[in-house]
Amino acid sequence: MEKILVIEDDKDIAYIERDFLLVNGYEVDICLDGFEGLKAGLSGNYDLILLDIMLPGISGFDICRKLRDKIDIPILLVTAKLDDVDKIRGLGLGADDYIEKPFSPSVLVARVKANIAQYKRIKNSGDSKERLIECGNIAVNPLTHRVYIKGVEVELKNKEYELLVFLMNNIDIVFSKEKLYESIWGLDALGDNSTVAVHINRLREKIEEDPANPQYIKTVWGAGYRFKA
Repeated sequence: MEKILVIEDDKDIAYIERDFLLVNGYEVDICLDGFEGLKAGLSGNYDLILLDIMLPGISGFDICRKLRDKIDIPILLVTAKLDDVDKIRGLGLGADDYIEKPFSPSVLVARVKANIAQYKRIKNSGDSKERLIECGNIAVNPLTHRVYIKGVEVELKNKEYELLVFLMNNIDIVFSKEKLYESIWGLDALGDNSTVAVHINRLREKIEEDPANPQYIKTVWGAGYRFKA
């Protein structure tokens, strides 16, 4: 049974999240305090973390950054903020996805299921492959989840890594933002195109010599993105 950590200071919202996740077969712990949530998250006892952004004492952004430095499980931000700057900041700190308040409990459960399932698929596929994935100056070791540019290791967040591997395994194929969201995050219509765009931009900053004029991840205007061999 997968175990979920809910870090949320609003008791009503925390209990709603817990109840719907329990009904769907998950084990759930709640932390109503950010510092307690950070400590619990760092314990390594969870399969996914639902993290509120607006917390007293320490923000969800700071918690996300500290967690991502130590663990690689999915982190989903739960936020009432609709500002794209906040979304970009959260995703840049290593969050895998976000859910906006007010949310449908069914959407919450669907996002949780999809992120856990996709995480397991990536882990299992990485454990079964020892060969390097290489293209130009980029080399990826699926067994260790390490990425090298010109022989120098670069650090990628979870979804950045998954996106890179997916594109490198599908060279020269054009994928729409919607298709990429479905393939990497595991959901179709529930996605937000800005999530994909942010991760593409972050990935370019880390693997391209000139992110403004990318050599590998090309934009196909009106269609999506493709990885150029």
